[in-house]
Amino acid sequence: MKIVTVLGLLVGLSACVAVGQQAGSAAPSLPADAAPALAKVYDVGPEVTAPELLPNEWAIPAEKCKEENDGAILLLFLVDANGVPQEITVPNTQDTAREKLAIKIVGRDRFKPASLRGEPVAVSQWVEMIIDGCFASRQEDAGTAQDVFRLTAPPVQKFGPLPLRRKTGRKKSLRAEGSGAALDLYSVGEGASAPVPLNSVEAAFTEEAKHKRISGVCVISLIVGADGMPLNPRVNRSLEPGLDRKAIEAVNKYQFKPAMKKGVPVPVMITVAVNFRLY
Repeated sequence: MKIVTVLGLLVGLSACVAVGQQAGSAAPSLPADAAPALAKVYDVGPEVTAPELLPNEWAIPAEKCKEENDGAILLLFLVDANGVPQEITVPNTQDTAREKLAIKIVGRDRFKPASLRGEPVAVSQWVEMIIDGCFASRQEDAGTAQDVFRLTAPPVQKFGPLPLRRKTGRKKSLRAEGSGAALDLYSVGEGASAPVPLNSVEAAFTEEAKHKRISGVCVISLIVGADGMPLNPRVNRSLEPGLDRKAIEAVNKYQFKPAMKKGVPVPVMITVAVNFRLY
């Protein structure tokens, strides 16, 4: 029998998770003295400092393995007032072993928390993580073969603030580009459901990006109208100008089941991550 797991290899910490675990799940449970403090979540800004990642040590096995699986993954999460990650998700998840390992790594990260006027507060964050890893087969004591996904180098993590979409329960007017009419734009939550993607459109690489072997994630914000069609896509986090344009082109072809509020379709603002991967 072959059992597939993911091996994280943090010094002093167990980082194994079953590959069948759902990607985008929350961080592992915490001891009582590290209970999350998420009564209010702030945006990083002039008065709110960003959280700072505390150092980690990594043990990378010397043994060789095959089936390398490298690349960048975007994750969204909150850092609570204790510096502990919460609500870790992978946008547009493909439920891969690399994603599961990235979630495990962020779940084990610890931060000097953000602060507001000297008091620790919770903030929203994104992280782009570059993972170099590979699959290896290991023999268990019971004689069964076990496939593990492990690191071949320490992960590289680049963090940034993720502006919150306030759940005020109120609608606000926004004039869509190229339209003379103002939209009554709602927030997801407070009775408004999230739109559901109905199709999957892969963004195309530019020849220049292929030649330079550029890969990564472009983050796009957009309005999903009451008809389920995208409006006003904007680049929230750029990858490369040509790829940014390709990301916008792909997002413009998305179709959604619209958000609903009290049984009526309504327009909402969402954020999506467009992945560019070279194989």
